This record gives sequence, structure tokens and C-alpha cells, in this order.
Amino acid sequence: MIVDTYPLFTVARLADSREFFVEQFDMQVVFEASWIVMLAPAGKDGIALGLMSSDHPSSPPGPEVFGGVGMILTVQVEDAARWHARLRERGVAIAHPLHEAAWGQRRFMVRDPSGIAVDVVEQIEPQPGFWERYMR
Repeated sequence: MIVDTYPLFTVARLADSREFFVEQFDMQVVFEASWIVMLAPAGKDGIALGLMSSDHPSSPPGPEVFGGVGMILTVQVEDAARWHARLRERGVAIAHPLHEAAWGQRRFMVRDPSGIAVDVVEQIEPQPGFWERYMR
């Protein structure tokens, strides 16, 4: 039986990434040691995100840090426009502007200090007929 799943990023800037998710996304620290931090959305049980420094004692993985390519951390919210305004007011650089995607998301993207792409999404109605061409 699977108990839980969560992404674990090896990051170059552990303290900065920790603060980014705590301050900007209201995450709470579930567990923390000198080389690892486990986070969850405030008020939620379990782990949603793990961050680990490259000098961690576990093996594997090796000491390689996440390079920011090929992985997106999605944070689903109730109101993406409100989150967009909040993060802009706090000086967070917007990597991809707020827009409505045809597949049914209002979304924008930011990056944490270690380069993690954070896609902030709100589920909305897709454009009529969008999904029909992709369904099997």
C-alpha cells in the first residue's frame, strides 16, 4: 500500500527555497533538519514538497542539484488572479504571465530561488471542444 508521494528537489539554495515557499505560498514546515526540509500547504496534513541540499548524506541520489529543466511544481489555487497580484506586490518575478489556457486553467508561473518552476493554476471551464480531439 502506498502511503504518500511527493517531489523531492535537491537544491543549491535550501534556506532561500524554504523561505520562498513558506513566505510566498503559505506552506508550513512539517520536518526540518540541516540538509532537508519537508513542506505542506498551511493547515494540511502530510508532505507536499521536499527540499534537500546537495551535501545531503543519502545515496542515491548524488549531489547533483536540480537544474530547472523538465520539472514543474503545480500549485492549484482557488483564485489565480488574486495569487498573481499578491506575488507581484511582494516583488516575486513572474516567469510566465497570467492567462487563460484553452484546456481549462487560469495560470501563471514563477521560479523559486533554486530555479524550480512553480505553475500556479486555477481550474476553469475549457474552451468548448478543446479536449475532444485529445480523448481516445
